[in-house]
Amino acid sequence: MAHDFRPYRDEIIVSSKAGYNMWEGPYGEWGSRKNLIASCDQSLKRSGLDYVDIFYSHRFDPNTPLEETMGALAHIVARGKALYVGISNYPVEETRRAHAILKSSGVPCILHQPSYSMLNRWIENDKTIDACGELGIGMIAFSPPAQGILSGKYNTGDTDGARGTSNNPFLKAANIRPETLDAVGKLAAIAKARGQSLPQLALARVLRRKEMTSALIGVRTLAQLHDNLGALQQLDFSPDELSTIEAATTSGMMDGKPCWK
Repeated sequence: MAHDFRPYRDEIIVSSKAGYNMWEGPYGEWGSRKNLIASCDQSLKRSGLDYVDIFYSHRFDPNTPLEETMGALAHIVARGKALYVGISNYPVEETRRAHAILKSSGVPCILHQPSYSMLNRWIENDKTIDACGELGIGMIAFSPPAQGILSGKYNTGDTDGARGTSNNPFLKAANIRPETLDAVGKLAAIAKARGQSLPQLALARVLRRKEMTSALIGVRTLAQLHDNLGALQQLDFSPDELSTIEAATTSGMMDGKPCWK
C-alpha cells in the first residue's frame, strides 16, 4: 500500500512580519497600514500560501498612530491572511497599548518577539517581559546567542562567516567589546561546570523565564542544531548559578534596546 508522506499544513507554524526596509519609498518600511498589508500580500505570494499562522508588526513606529498599525493587523486577520498576530521589539508601554487596541478589535495579541539573551536584557530592564506575563502574551525570543557572540567564536577567533565580520546592521565589529568577550569567557566556564556547551547555557537562561514560549535559533549545520536542542536537557538553575551569571555579565552587557530612528 502506497503512503503519502507529504507534510500536513498543520504540522508547522508559518510566520512573517513587516516593519523593516523592504522597498524604496515612504511606505516601504515602518508600521503604516499600507506597508503591513502590502508586505503580508507579498509574503503570501512569494511563499505560495493562502495565509500565515502568525503575522507580526516587526517594530514600533513612532510616526504612525498605533491604532493604524494594530488596525492593519486586525484587518489582515479579518481577511483570512493570518490566523493570529503579534508584535516584535515593542517596549513596555507600547506593548500594553498594542494589546489593548487589538483586544478592543476582538483580535488577541498572542506573541511578542523581542531580542533577548544573557548579554541583552532590555526586556527585563524596562519590564516588557513582566507586562507580557501579566497580559497573557506569549514571548518568543530571537537571537538568544546574542548574534553569535555567545557561541564563543569571537573568543577563539573562529569567525569565518560570522556576523560581526560582515556588514551586518545588527552586530558591528566595533560593538564586540573586550569587556563583552571577557564575560563570554566567564560564561563558558559556567557552562562547562554545568555540563553544557555555551550555546546551550545561553538558550537555557532565556527559556528559564516562565513568560518565554520558545526561542528562535539560527543554525548553519546539523551539529549546531543537535547542540542547541541539547539545552532542553537542563533548563533549571540554582540560585548560586544565577548569581554567578549575573556577576560574569555585569560589565559585558550589550545595549539591545530597539531604536526607532
